[in-house]
Amino acid sequence: MLRLLIAVWALMASNGVALSDQPQEIKIGYLRHVPSKIRISLIDVPAGNDGLAGAQLATEDDNATGRFLNQRYTLIERLLGEGDDPVAAMNALADQGASFIVTSLDADRLLKVADAGQARGETFINASALDERLREQDCRANVIHVAPTRSMLADALAQYLVWKKWRKWMLLSGSHANDALFAEALRHAATRFGAKIVEQREFKDNGGARRTDSGVAEIQRQMPVETQGAADHDVLVAADESEVFAGYLPYRTWDARPVAGSAGLTPTTWDAAFDQWGAVQLQNRFVKAFQRPMTAQDMQAWTAVRMIGEAAVRSGSAEPGKMLAYIKSPDFSVAAFKGQKLTLRDWNLQLRQPILLFDGRNTVSVSPQEGFLHQVSALDTLGLDRPETKCKLK
Repeated sequence: MLRLLIAVWALMASNGVALSDQPQEIKIGYLRHVPSKIRISLIDVPAGNDGLAGAQLATEDDNATGRFLNQRYTLIERLLGEGDDPVAAMNALADQGASFIVTSLDADRLLKVADAGQARGETFINASALDERLREQDCRANVIHVAPTRSMLADALAQYLVWKKWRKWMLLSGSHANDALFAEALRHAATRFGAKIVEQREFKDNGGARRTDSGVAEIQRQMPVETQGAADHDVLVAADESEVFAGYLPYRTWDARPVAGSAGLTPTTWDAAFDQWGAVQLQNRFVKAFQRPMTAQDMQAWTAVRMIGEAAVRSGSAEPGKMLAYIKSPDFSVAAFKGQKLTLRDWNLQLRQPILLFDGRNTVSVSPQEGFLHQVSALDTLGLDRPETKCKLK
């Protein structure tokens, strides 16, 4: 923060900014849908302001530095119901003067607003959707991605498991489309880093309800059966984005094996126990403001809004075109309590970032792991690299 304030004063001196000047208004849109409440554990059910709270805290942080450049930031939120038109909501934000819109939307709705917003000069920062296709065959030049891809999460996990020499994996995936996408990312990661999937199984979602008086007994019987008779493996890796079964696996598998992926040891951009590189300061401010822990969705939205503030400060301008040019330039970086500056991949506009490995109470490790090298950045060992990309920004 001190370095940023020094840079702000330097910009003021070079640009001749006076404190008496009329503040420049920078309006940031936040377009989100109602978060799903479906979780295996009641303590994991997201708050109604999941993500929004992170964006609000970042807006305060932007204003803390922006006032020295006479820049005032305002966050304008639009919440989508199940049947609401996302394009109409995007247009409403644009009409209110928001040239940058942070989104917590699924891939299909994000593509709709991105295509519709192109003619209006809108820039979108994806803080939620993990889909690889948004950075590959369906990439857009007006969509920047703070949310990681599934391949980034899978690679982060794979690096640690390989570092531990747990190279033999049993893969248990759910029967929903998103589960299949995560399972494919895990298979790709295994091949990339030298692990071997010795057996694959699918957990069929039959829609049974386990929050009943007999639920614990039913789960205790079912999970061993699902994992019985598997080939010899070091770790059970689960792909269950739909929150159907993975949370029930730890301590219930047939063989005494660790669980990773969608339960047990999970890859994430943030967790409430993370305390390195000054993160405690951010965690404490968040809890004080919102009376709950900060989630990965909060952190992704916080980072997205901070990117906008960083661009305004570093470019010395509130003009959207100049801010966007700076974000896309090689000079751009943003600090996010991850031990290093986060930068943007110019081939698909994905934010490079470390991935935390969390066990439910503590941060076990941070990837990329030591020894996994790259000719440009170790962060590019997470996710599809430049030679693999199918993205043609348009």
